[in-house]
Amino acid sequence: MGDPGQSPSPWCPHGSPPTLSILTLLLLLCGHAHSQCKILRCNAEYVSSTLSLRGGGSPGALRGGGRGGGVGSSGLCRALRSYALCTRRTARTCRGDLAFHSAVHGIEDLMIQHNCSRQGPTAPPPPRGPALPGAGPVRSSGPPAPDPCDYEGRFFRLNGQPPGFLHCASFGDPHVRSFHHHFHTCRVQGAWPLLDNDFLFVQATSSPVASGANATTTRKLTIIFKNMQECIDQKVYQAEVDNLPAAFEDGSINGGDRPGGSSLSIRTANPGSHVEIRAAYIGTTIIIRQTAGQLSFSIKAAEDVARAFSAEQDLQLCVGGCPPSQRLSRSERSRRGAITIDTARQLCKEGLPVEDAYFHSCVFDVLISGDPNFTVAAQAALEDARAFLPDLEKLHLFPSDAGVPLSSATLLAPLLSGVFVLWLCIQ
Repeated sequence: MGDPGQSPSPWCPHGSPPTLSILTLLLLLCGHAHSQCKILRCNAEYVSSTLSLRGGGSPGALRGGGRGGGVGSSGLCRALRSYALCTRRTARTCRGDLAFHSAVHGIEDLMIQHNCSRQGPTAPPPPRGPALPGAGPVRSSGPPAPDPCDYEGRFFRLNGQPPGFLHCASFGDPHVRSFHHHFHTCRVQGAWPLLDNDFLFVQATSSPVASGANATTTRKLTIIFKNMQECIDQKVYQAEVDNLPAAFEDGSINGGDRPGGSSLSIRTANPGSHVEIRAAYIGTTIIIRQTAGQLSFSIKAAEDVARAFSAEQDLQLCVGGCPPSQRLSRSERSRRGAITIDTARQLCKEGLPVEDAYFHSCVFDVLISGDPNFTVAAQAALEDARAFLPDLEKLHLFPSDAGVPLSSATLLAPLLSGVFVLWLCIQ
């Protein structure tokens, strides 16, 4: 790409116009966009407005001689400002569209890379003519459009690599493992959002384990899968202690009668104690369990989905962990019943040989509840993490005694998605 010694990107072969090749593929991705969302039109107009920058098909012509300079870069900035204006005009109707969110972030990256000012001239409207390849419902040649309700397939088709995933869990007291590997023990009494983004809303409702106790357990979970284009109708799943249904609130077990309804499904491996919900249209899997009179939640979510929220949706336990005022340290536990700390450690050690955050959470829960069955909640949470985490080196976390996470993990860098691939091509 920028280095002549590097092999050409599969998305940007030498001698082909990078903007056209990538955005044509983006158009294929968006070929099934919701009729009210005009991101497809914005993509097509951007492709059309950058055709004149091809310079005989040379990638260097599009780069305009370097970062932020040259005629090609000036033309690209005009095209990007027009592209951004188009996305703003259709933002309200595209709120739940992954391709739209990818386009918005991709435009921002390109404008930064090429030192484009937000204010300035825009590209003239494209001339009317034959539709661009992939811009309309009828295509005489080229690969078929990917299934709009298969997130992983769409992502791989566009980026040439699988998507990135994040993991979050809540179990026991509750203990929350956030997407960014923070591990907190929380008091969070009442209803608190685990997730609140453009595609999912998950709320956990907790109550004290005993009268006057600081520690709480989750007694109710509500999950809303928001309406998404032709994939699914809005679906609500609600579980309470001693009522873990294997169906959504309306009695269905899939996403409804839309063409992609099967991309949301629910099944049970152990009726009454284990439910798995798979949302293939957003690359997400959720597991809900009941053990020892409490509910556990575990999720594997595509990075794009986990990050699709606004500033107003900032309170999410899976994103930021528990607020500082709601965190408990292990020193705040109070023993109930006849179980001693040595007995609790022995019980937990049987299924959790590594003395990590899961082990210490297990000891905490057994002591404050007086119930040895709480060992199962921590063991199941660890097994879910083992199945869901993309990097098993981050499986074991080691919190300090104050409940503050000590982990070598840092915030994950976002993977390429949607038109982010354009950024690679234009470097």
